[in-house]
Amino acid sequence: MSVRIGVITFPGSLDDRDAQRAIRLAGAEPVALWHGSHDLDGVDALVLPGGFSYGDYLRAGAIAALAPIMSEVKDAAAAGMPVLGICNGFQMLVEAHLLPGGLIRNAHQQFIRRDQRLRVENADTAWTSDFAAGQEITIPLKNADGGYICSAETLKQIEGDGLVAFRYVGVNPNGSLDDIAGLTNERGNVVGLMPHPEHAVEAGFGPNTPAAMRSGVDGLSFFSSAVSAVVSAAA
Repeated sequence: MSVRIGVITFPGSLDDRDAQRAIRLAGAEPVALWHGSHDLDGVDALVLPGGFSYGDYLRAGAIAALAPIMSEVKDAAAAGMPVLGICNGFQMLVEAHLLPGGLIRNAHQQFIRRDQRLRVENADTAWTSDFAAGQEITIPLKNADGGYICSAETLKQIEGDGLVAFRYVGVNPNGSLDDIAGLTNERGNVVGLMPHPEHAVEAGFGPNTPAAMRSGVDGLSFFSSAVSAVVSAAA
């Protein structure tokens, strides 16, 4: 079957075209969607891309979480559609209460850009099934408001229910609680993370690896996982 994955563009989105390219490289058809629309155009999965929607005014992702199309995103997520929020998209997901907690200014108060090692904590989601639990991957990170926070009670629930999808390894770049880099909902169809997998999908343009410079393609497995999830659900 042909898998169609929508990428929603908001005012200030920067990585929507990169996400579309990653989807294409994973063997699916990218579909450009607009924040002001109420039409998901019949897609099978959704990506909320990185950037600085509305200039990060109020709080990062807070205004975008109220965009017209987010009503459809919430309904689609509730129906089980795979939804991935990357960086600013992760901020939108927590602001829209599709994932718990919140994201605040980095602990050192500075924008950070680095190739970040992550550990896959949950490989049973629509966006992580092509990984193995415990696998370490390298994904580019770039953010100013990436510090994950939540109440002590919520953190206990997240950890107890296995909702941490990824943790930072080697260094915690933004002060996130428990080194949390990404989360999933209980159903496993909604995933949010701060690092940018769409920037690690093509040899020659990804992170450095021991094999060669710019050869890292760990990010491609996010998108191939979603393709597999959609195909499996339709079988």
